[in-house]
Amino acid sequence: MTARESTSTASPLARYWLVWLALLALQGLNLVSAYLPLGPFNVVVNVGISIVKALLVMGVFMHLSRSPAVIRIAAGAGFFFLTLLLVLSLGDYLTR
Repeated sequence: MTARESTSTASPLARYWLVWLALLALQGLNLVSAYLPLGPFNVVVNVGISIVKALLVMGVFMHLSRSPAVIRIAAGAGFFFLTLLLVLSLGDYLTR
């Protein structure tokens, strides 16, 4: 057991349950925001919520928070290009 793991007070199973509950709450927020009359910002809010959910999944369930630096850099590069793709698509959608 490493020093990082031994200082954690929550068990790994409890961490998974908390993240799962957070993902459910974010999904509920996503559903509620879909029915709010926000105009073009509805897409921005929902994409922002989805990015937060993706970061939670990447950090906890894919174990990127405890991975070697090379794997985190590769995952970060993939996430960066996915974010770039979404931002450019959103920019095109909002200007039409």
